[in-house]
Amino acid sequence: MRILITGGKGQLGQALRHALTADEAHALGHANLDITDEIALHRTLSELRPDVVIHAAAWTDTAGCERDPTHATQVNGVASGFVAKACHEAGAAMVYVSSNEIFDGEKRSPYVEDDEPNPINKYGHSKLEGERSVRSALERFYIVRTSWLYGPGRVSFPEKIVQTARQKGSLKLVTDEMASPTWTVDLATAIARLIRKPAYGVYHLTNSGDCSRMEWAKEILRLAGLQDILVQPATQADFGAPFRKPVFSALANVTAAGLGIEMRPWKEALADHFRGASHDPNVVMPVRSKIGP
Repeated sequence: MRILITGGKGQLGQALRHALTADEAHALGHANLDITDEIALHRTLSELRPDVVIHAAAWTDTAGCERDPTHATQVNGVASGFVAKACHEAGAAMVYVSSNEIFDGEKRSPYVEDDEPNPINKYGHSKLEGERSVRSALERFYIVRTSWLYGPGRVSFPEKIVQTARQKGSLKLVTDEMASPTWTVDLATAIARLIRKPAYGVYHLTNSGDCSRMEWAKEILRLAGLQDILVQPATQADFGAPFRKPVFSALANVTAAGLGIEMRPWKEALADHFRGASHDPNVVMPVRSKIGP
């Protein structure tokens, strides 16, 4: 299968490249493919003639999206429509990677695929706009919603927690933001299986189970051998951010499970992340050590 990955140099893009080694996968970063350039998109797809385009490129900076919602909509919404139109003309199917933040968090139980979106921040609005753009331009699409991505290839939440704990000796994490931490390696594997099935539609793919940011951080510290670090509870309001995150936005994998595609508990995936269970030999993972000189 010939596959084009947008955002190919990001953490999910790298994981997808490793999950698709049996295919002819082209992972293109921003330097090689600007998704906001409609002409360049059409030219690239015309040249590569992919069977599937996995659209992993996005602007995921929540604070940045809040400051510049126009740019957020252009990148996450309008440009996703450009990708979908190019797929339509090239005869390719498309995977659009969306977010748990299209939901408002008021349900207080895991969201299923047909729950009504209601984003409460500009990032969520822009990702929902992307979903709508894809739906309106293309028939053969997979919308894959996920949450709290981390993985090899960049410093993400687990590495930041370990670094901050070692530097400051204590942490403060919110208890009123809950979702499902998702390892990019597992997500990429699930997407690689999904695109083998012509069962187009909306999917929720996260590692199973849910937790608060504070609970996630405590498990990270335990795996890093830093369980004695003090972790204080806080609320989103305590940090004074100019945006809100959904209080509870865990996603229920109903549709993919019906195809036999399920993802393991988030704690198991996190443990493998710390063991460096990745196919990328260049990734340096956190090591177990105590705070000290």
